[in-house]
Amino acid sequence: MKLPYIIITDDDMQVLRAIQRDIRNKYRDDYKVAATDSAIEALEVIKELKLKSEEVALFISDQRMPEMEGITFLEKANEIFPEAKKILLTAYSDIDAAIKAINNVKLDYYLQKPWHPAEEKLFPVVNDLLDEWQALYKPDHEATRIIGFQWSPKSHELKEFLSGNLVPYIWMDIETDPEAEKYLISASISKSDLPLVIFKDGTVIIDPSLRDLAERVGLQQKATKEMYDVLIIGAGPAGLAASVYGSCEGLKTLLIERSNPGGQASSSARIENYLGFPNGLSGAELSRRAITQTLRFGTEILTPQEVKNITVKDGYKITEMKDGSEIYSKTIVIATGVAYRKPDIMGLENFSGAGVYYGAASVEAHACRDEIIYIVGGGNSACQAAMYMSKFAKEVNILIRRDALSQTAANYLVENIGRTPNIHVIGNTDVISCSGASVLESITLKNAITGEEETVAAKALFIYIGTRPGTAWLNNIVLKNENGFILSGNDLLKDKSFNTIWKLKRDPFMPETSVPGIFASGDVRFGAMTGISSAVGEGAMAIRFVRKYLQEM
Repeated sequence: MKLPYIIITDDDMQVLRAIQRDIRNKYRDDYKVAATDSAIEALEVIKELKLKSEEVALFISDQRMPEMEGITFLEKANEIFPEAKKILLTAYSDIDAAIKAINNVKLDYYLQKPWHPAEEKLFPVVNDLLDEWQALYKPDHEATRIIGFQWSPKSHELKEFLSGNLVPYIWMDIETDPEAEKYLISASISKSDLPLVIFKDGTVIIDPSLRDLAERVGLQQKATKEMYDVLIIGAGPAGLAASVYGSCEGLKTLLIERSNPGGQASSSARIENYLGFPNGLSGAELSRRAITQTLRFGTEILTPQEVKNITVKDGYKITEMKDGSEIYSKTIVIATGVAYRKPDIMGLENFSGAGVYYGAASVEAHACRDEIIYIVGGGNSACQAAMYMSKFAKEVNILIRRDALSQTAANYLVENIGRTPNIHVIGNTDVISCSGASVLESITLKNAITGEEETVAAKALFIYIGTRPGTAWLNNIVLKNENGFILSGNDLLKDKSFNTIWKLKRDPFMPETSVPGIFASGDVRFGAMTGISSAVGEGAMAIRFVRKYLQEM
């Protein structure tokens, strides 16, 4: 198997030799290391590597070089290997330039000279970036393949599931990829049987269910213990945080997710306001880090699994799953978050997964290359999706009901969108209908002020509006408000039925529901603050009160 490259360039030969020595000694078993004192020569090298179908995982470049600045070099290198990670070597006086490069060339890290000791200042940074790169990279012969029709709802479901569970795959469109037909012949199937999933060992599944697919790629399906200290339902930011804090404190922790870990956050192309990541990170990367962390502490994760019912017996919680199995736990944390609301648009449901998507911009971005697409919604998630899609689509149109994007989105996103020429914001506008033969072809827009209607061509429509709590599955074991959000803590005291239900001498803990030992965390909890950082805090807080409850038992 070919080893990917790490490319280093610095005009100072002493510095170049030092960092080349450190990188080569540490990573020689897994990467090839190429170093040069010329930025122009380095560009020629990476062009040659591209022609030879080699891969570059990481660029390390000095900032002050006579032929061209490091930022300029990284910008040019990014055009050839856009997925490669980028580190800029700087002196203290170059920090301002490095910070600007985070926005301009999507710099991953700037490293001040000197970086010694390498074990403390260099290797942890490089390890982190290479892990992130490896999470999304798989050699062609080692990856799972999905073959299907691009605008097929079932194909979209499989892609979204594997992507959300951080399983690398290669997508092959039967209508545009000449190699795809060869796999159909080898599998002795026709186009009507698609989608087809081919695993790296050569075995295949035709039109699989998500559970069958999950089992084949090695995702855990069954609980291994008879009793858990805490069962967490929902693996969004709140659920993942709760699982990390639960496991690291020694609690027997089980995390259940019905589809994709990470929740809505996992579909965010770029999160730039999360504390501790000045260059931002994708929702998928945040999810990968959290999943790796919680598994390291001993959490079990079951996916895809759905809860059917919750009952309580002698203080213990019995969770019945849709597959008929039961899970016993001392406490439960419900962290099922919220979902994007399906707006009332004529014809919308006809194209779900076939041109109409709820989130999922990162999954379908490549299919929208050089196309005209529309995004409904003006919140941060919609804007992050627009920024990401602008790299692929010919034109990205953001449809909002208000006058300006500044009324609904964070300032840094508004500014970035204003600087992106192929993103257009269309205010005071609704989508009133969708049309097409078998896939979405056009949408009709209506100006809320003038009433004027216009039908425009649209290859894809991404929905990022409104939220509804993920409690449709939940029986009436806990109290909810009229909108389905779970009541907890002091909000329970205001409910007229509370005194007939709650029998403990103490009041409910802040995230505790109307059933002692069942907690709500994150966006699903009424009164919770929204946002990824808040959700993470909610998950940590829930475990604090889980421990208090367990001490009472």
